[in-house]
Amino acid sequence: YNTYGRYLSQKVFGLDAGNRTPSHELADGVDYVPTKKQVIFGHHFTSIAGTGPIVGPAIGIIWGWVPALLWIFIGSIFMGAVHDFGALVISLRHKGHTMAEITGMVMNRRMKIMFFIIVFLALLIVIAIFGLVIAVIFHMYPAAVLPVWLQIPIAIVMGRVILKGNVNLTKVTAVAVAAMYGSIALGYNVPLPMPEIAGIPATGVWTILLLVYAYIASTLSVTTLLQPRDFINAWQLMVAMALLVLGVFVAAPTMVAPAFNLSPDGAPPWMPFLFITIACGAISGFHCLVSSGTSSKQVETEPDARFVGYGSMLTEGFLATIVLIACGGGLAMAYTTADGEVLTGSAAFATHYGSWMASSGLASKVAAFVVGAANMISSLGMPQEIAIVLMGVFVASFAGTTLDTATRLQRYVISELAADLRTEALGRRHPATLLAVVTAAGLAFYNGAGGKGALLLWPLFGSMNQLLAGLALIVVSYWLKQQGRNYVVTLLPSLIILVFTSWALTHTLGSLYDSGNLPSLVIGCIALVLQVWLTIEGLALMLQGRGEDTAPATGG
Repeated sequence: YNTYGRYLSQKVFGLDAGNRTPSHELADGVDYVPTKKQVIFGHHFTSIAGTGPIVGPAIGIIWGWVPALLWIFIGSIFMGAVHDFGALVISLRHKGHTMAEITGMVMNRRMKIMFFIIVFLALLIVIAIFGLVIAVIFHMYPAAVLPVWLQIPIAIVMGRVILKGNVNLTKVTAVAVAAMYGSIALGYNVPLPMPEIAGIPATGVWTILLLVYAYIASTLSVTTLLQPRDFINAWQLMVAMALLVLGVFVAAPTMVAPAFNLSPDGAPPWMPFLFITIACGAISGFHCLVSSGTSSKQVETEPDARFVGYGSMLTEGFLATIVLIACGGGLAMAYTTADGEVLTGSAAFATHYGSWMASSGLASKVAAFVVGAANMISSLGMPQEIAIVLMGVFVASFAGTTLDTATRLQRYVISELAADLRTEALGRRHPATLLAVVTAAGLAFYNGAGGKGALLLWPLFGSMNQLLAGLALIVVSYWLKQQGRNYVVTLLPSLIILVFTSWALTHTLGSLYDSGNLPSLVIGCIALVLQVWLTIEGLALMLQGRGEDTAPATGG
């Protein structure tokens, strides 16, 4: 942060406090709102984190903790943080537009439309999947239900108090965080399991409720719910990470996960799948949508972009590292099998990660972290049951921030595309949000009332996520070249990640064809064609002169 991040900030992007940011230039009190960097960091970090840095490392450790840790370390510093930071800065210089819209400004309209399609498909999958993630967590840990929903009124009250001005942010934060943890104790004593309703399983009911919530939350002003709730969640994360770090030193778990296990039973090849499995902890294309979709509309001054964009990604890499320790060491402290047997040490890890199928399934991935983390925290004197609820709320809360942020981003994408196609009615706030939610619901309930249809596209999630990252970095590289700045720092990471993504996507398409998964196969083929096209055209433009962009290097 203080070396490479400072170099990027000063020498590459040339951040200047004198430049007027979109939050001031286009302030509307709804989306464009000047915000203190501590608050916007909370929103940005919780939005990009979600369950990505938890689920990814919880899977990736099956290939060994050493390659997983190296990828997190190198990827987050030289690729992921550069990607997030670059997307945030280029959006600040283009009136807070999304990466898809900026692609049209910087490169050409054809690439913009193709980028729009990829972004729409990626966000469609994110909204449907993260709605299911929370539904599964609620079903697994009913004690987490009440605390997660009570965060909403707590955040709204906090937001109203802050907006009145002349308040001590530290005191308000302390009260809000204390109320949030009090709700966790309440949830432990008042679990709320969801029954089957009208033939719809619990996960399906929760998915419907969560999509309704996403619609409401993403149409409200960012200061009403999004900012204060994400700010509270950021503190929740910091407290949880502090407890986990203390747990590491107090419990001193033995890292029983193998250092290298490059050919686990039934798993796809580690090269290239490690690099798309551990995505959010190293580099993630979804982050460019947050940087250019919501955060760029709230950053108060340009220098704040390093704290928000680069700093958040480094923190996420730190979280991913803790997850590796929880799964590779904490899980081995006590692991209860399906038949009630309690295992410890290597036997515990081998039971959960003995094969690719043994650790498959969303619930299994989440449980590995929740149980391992709870084991370490319980060494501090906290009851195991409370620690499990705490971690369940932790995971569900961050999935919730990703869900409503992704819905808001999809609204922006639809609105921008509607403006481009001159269909103004569709581009308004409520019609665009309704389209975003309805399409995600259609995907979620594609194959039944359980809301698990989105899992048909799960094999493509990692590939499309990294595809977005590679393409976004090409756009940033082209813009930096136009400005006469060092574009190698973004172009090299883009080429590396696009190679891994193409490799993995081709392998995945073969598996989807063999399994007869037609929806995933069709979307995957579209994604691969668009990736090849955009990559070739983008690199060709890199070798030519200026494109259509006229925005100067120092201002919107």
